[in-house]
Amino acid sequence: MGTLQHQRLLRLLDQLKLRRVIELYEGVAEEAGKKDWTYVDYLEKLLEAEAALRQERTVIMKMQMARFPFQKTLDQFEFSFQPSLDRKLVKSLSTLKFVEERENVLLLGPPGVGKTHLAIALGLEAIKAGYPVYFATAADLMASLERAQAKGQLEARMRNLLKPKLLVIDELGYLPLEPWEASQFFQLVSARYEKGSILLTSNKSYGEWGEIFPDAVMAAAILDRLLHHSTTVNIKGESYRLKGKRKAGLVNLSAEAMDKAAQPSAAS
Repeated sequence: MGTLQHQRLLRLLDQLKLRRVIELYEGVAEEAGKKDWTYVDYLEKLLEAEAALRQERTVIMKMQMARFPFQKTLDQFEFSFQPSLDRKLVKSLSTLKFVEERENVLLLGPPGVGKTHLAIALGLEAIKAGYPVYFATAADLMASLERAQAKGQLEARMRNLLKPKLLVIDELGYLPLEPWEASQFFQLVSARYEKGSILLTSNKSYGEWGEIFPDAVMAAAILDRLLHHSTTVNIKGESYRLKGKRKAGLVNLSAEAMDKAAQPSAAS
């Protein structure tokens, strides 16, 4: 290709922001010549590469916006360590039908059994499928609402929490909510009801949710909205994080004891 034509082509590709095509078009042209591709084959190959790059960038951007504390995939989850977990159910959830249908998912179980891992993994699958996702622990979520209230921006913050197709709320139940916090949580759940999915993890069974919220009436009202269109995944097992130490005989806590140990003392 002549130098002037090459420069004109580069300028056009740059104007169109076809970064991947700029990198590949000469090499792909050589391959096309060797394999006797049609012009359409050549164009398709270049555009596939450009689309893949843009998809990768979009996923990276959405992952940053989701604010995951770390990245975990379903392939990395050790199902063999948690035999109580229904693998087929998790696979069904990974199709993201629940997000499309604006249903909720609740992952319940003691500390360390993989609830956060699964929540993040399903969130990543949602991002790859093009859905906006936002992740926050229950404690961080309440703190952000309190900061917004102090700045007179509570309504704006609530509107932002309604935008993601999937809102992941992690670790509900480790600390009880104050009345104002519980009221805002109720407002959030109600506002997203049948409009956007919530994926929630908790160390408390539903019968114990009266311990999270100031009274049983509010707990029942929240559960009513969360469970109306939902899937519950119960994980019963030992802590994955402590399995190495337990094998070495350094830890000898049952799941029940660990759950109690994770709770704040009455004096705190």
